[in-house]
Amino acid sequence: MSSHRALDDRVLGTTRALSAFIAPFLLVAFVILYGFPGQTARLWSWPIQAQMTSMLLASAYLGGCYFFLRVLLVERRWVAVRAGFVSVAWFATLLGIATVIHWDKFVHDRLAFWLWAGLYFTAPFLVAASWFANQRYAAPPAPDAPRLGRVARWSVAGVGGLAVLTGLVMFAAPARAVTVWPWALTPLTARVVGATFCLGAAGLAVLTDDRWDTVRLMRRVQLVMFSLILVAAVRARHEFLTDRPLTWVMGAGFAALFAASAASAVRDLPRGQAKSATSMPSSTKP
Repeated sequence: MSSHRALDDRVLGTTRALSAFIAPFLLVAFVILYGFPGQTARLWSWPIQAQMTSMLLASAYLGGCYFFLRVLLVERRWVAVRAGFVSVAWFATLLGIATVIHWDKFVHDRLAFWLWAGLYFTAPFLVAASWFANQRYAAPPAPDAPRLGRVARWSVAGVGGLAVLTGLVMFAAPARAVTVWPWALTPLTARVVGATFCLGAAGLAVLTDDRWDTVRLMRRVQLVMFSLILVAAVRARHEFLTDRPLTWVMGAGFAALFAASAASAVRDLPRGQAKSATSMPSSTKP
């Protein structure tokens, strides 16, 4: 019986503590990269050539900050957040590797660099350790748990898989990515953008767990990121290379994903409200 009590799907205090530690770094990084994308030579760990790259990375940071604040303050069930920890571990690991590969491109006498290096040399281990510790309390799905439909499940997995594949190709072959990408990249920024795309690994979680709760928070994070990316694209529109086919493919793709995310969020509002009502103690229900 004690083992059944342990599988209560709780979010551990250590998981919340890690979220509290990481969130401020992400917020500061967002302010610098999104608010001052043309000042990275002065403010960031290394000079970023394209403002679109700065703002893309910043969009991921604010999405991550939102995610970790939800873990810290709102979410109470592990199922709602565990996919996010997997994608963050991927992202942080790849950025740590990119830092080692391109060590000479960073400004080593700057505090921003040592904060960057300290975060990405430790975060992969801290996030992975938190996932394994909290996974011990993962509860099996309830029989009446809302599930994704087959089309929705495979759509989420397909988009996530495509994002991860794109990210890994960019990371493994940055010189090739530089020649086809919609805006100017260097080998370092190609790998950074590739790592950002690998955040799509969160969508692959539906292959093993098709509960609606698996994607609920991830959809909100996605909407935050896509909103910021579309605004960034308008701000940096002069940087896009319109003679490259991928510019138009990616533009249409991000617009479609934003529209789908927004429509999904609106459609799921009644479901979330119904769930809140059914989770009320019986003594408080009318």
